[in-house]
Amino acid sequence: MLSFSPKKRLSALVHILGWFMLCIVLLLLSPLSWRMGEVELPIQFWWKQVFLVVLLISIFYTNAAIIVPKILLRGKNYLYLLVIILGAVFFYGFVIYFEQFINYGEKMHQVFNPDKPYIPGGKRWMPGDVFHLMLYVISIGLSTSLALVQKWQKDESLRRELDRQRINTELSYLKAQINPHFFFNTLNNIYALTNLDVKKAQEALLKLSRMMRYVLYENQKNETLLSKEVKFIEDYIELMKMRMTEKVKLKIEIEEPKEDLVIAPMLLLPFLENCFKHGVSSQQESEILVKLEVMGDTLFFETKNHIFPLNPDSPEAKENGIGLTNTQRRLSLLYPNKHRLKFGKDELTHQYSVNLTINLT
Repeated sequence: MLSFSPKKRLSALVHILGWFMLCIVLLLLSPLSWRMGEVELPIQFWWKQVFLVVLLISIFYTNAAIIVPKILLRGKNYLYLLVIILGAVFFYGFVIYFEQFINYGEKMHQVFNPDKPYIPGGKRWMPGDVFHLMLYVISIGLSTSLALVQKWQKDESLRRELDRQRINTELSYLKAQINPHFFFNTLNNIYALTNLDVKKAQEALLKLSRMMRYVLYENQKNETLLSKEVKFIEDYIELMKMRMTEKVKLKIEIEEPKEDLVIAPMLLLPFLENCFKHGVSSQQESEILVKLEVMGDTLFFETKNHIFPLNPDSPEAKENGIGLTNTQRRLSLLYPNKHRLKFGKDELTHQYSVNLTINLT
């Protein structure tokens, strides 16, 4: 059973209304202007008007569906121009042949010039021929425009679909990179903790398992509740606390979201990873700030940490820092023109700061 989308129904309605208006002009307005003197038009006149409408409709859709796609859109401009000129010649010839077939000239002569004898093959009425050719040109122009607009819309739709596929593929690739990056760092932390406190290491593994469930189920989605993302961040921070000494001062200001806002999963994790990877020292005092605030539909996220050189032999020092790079890319794909990200090192305080604002609407 055939079904039509609202867009196709609207297009069909526009076509019907367009041809309806043409029929009114050809079949009613023009004849009415002639009948002001109570002139009774012959039946042959109406046959010709109907013939013109059918012929123009045929020319319109033939040009839009066949000639333009097969010739013009393939770059054969001169051939298309030649076909249109030949079409005008055939159109004019068809009109003359039909008039002769229905004896149109004689019947119209008897109506408008009854006192003069009719001469077959005599001089034609030039304004009428010019009007016919103008109808042909208008039909060709409108159908060509329609075909070009439809081609542009089809190309634009295809381009958008390809962009969506490219973005989805790229996002999947970026998330696949983030997951191993996150687990690699976390497992290293737990491994280091096993040498200090086995019980804390066991607690850390329980927290990690809960976080893994979040990653497995939520990270496969395009969006998750902000409340779930905040809970994941809090678990991550608690996990990091287990390996810290008293030399590290944590300042955590995380506001629980009240609305059912959604966000891309694991979007904020790389910023936290950088804080705990570069901002913790076993010999010097340090301070880490993590602040998350929600105002309306806008998320404000901020981190600050000191920067300490990593042990060149540690696995973390050998990483290429893909976490932050991937997050920047994800932000540009997921929140174009809806986010602002500033980060960098303050040379006076030797602190590295991140300020992220996202409009989550």
